[in-house]
Amino acid sequence: MIIVLTGIDGSGKSTAARTLVQAVRARGGKALLLSNHAGRRTMSVLAAACGVRIPGRLADAVESVVRTANVLVSHLRASRCDGLVVMDRHLHCQLALRSAKGLPRRRFLPWLLAALPRPAAVVHLELDPAEAHRRITARGTDAETLADLVAFRDGYATLPGFGAFIRVDASLPAAELAKRLMQAVDGLPATLPDSVPGTSGEPSVTNGN
Repeated sequence: MIIVLTGIDGSGKSTAARTLVQAVRARGGKALLLSNHAGRRTMSVLAAACGVRIPGRLADAVESVVRTANVLVSHLRASRCDGLVVMDRHLHCQLALRSAKGLPRRRFLPWLLAALPRPAAVVHLELDPAEAHRRITARGTDAETLADLVAFRDGYATLPGFGAFIRVDASLPAAELAKRLMQAVDGLPATLPDSVPGTSGEPSVTNGN
């Protein structure tokens, strides 16, 4: 079973993915964490150091190649896993970025997304862009403007399948967020049969409730 985590920068996707994998393993299940980064943080740091802003189309071209390669490798690894596979980011993220930058969706990424094995769920971490900006500024490892984060949030909302995403409030304390993520996984059909004892069967968490 594949679970994909999405969300704007600063929403805590990587931390949430690690937490979910650790929680499943703590319950006796098998879980694998795979990351589908696109090198955005590296490019933003380099651009800031050089005092330049990388053109949107060039950035998208580089990010798309890197992310697509990572996604393909991740799905190959996922095919060999008989437990839960948690993917930190996916092609949805690149499509949302394209929308945020005012770029066309084009055909290849939507086609590839449809051709790849469908995840059991896409869990979207929702966070106010202002809070995401505060977190990014505090960690000091990359740079994003508030306007870019707002556009990224809105870009996700334009995705054709966004209405089916399981949306979780990413502003919750870490322990509560972990609980909500496990509830979301437990609410999915045929969730880890025999792999994770004691699945609760609670409904999935939508809209942060």
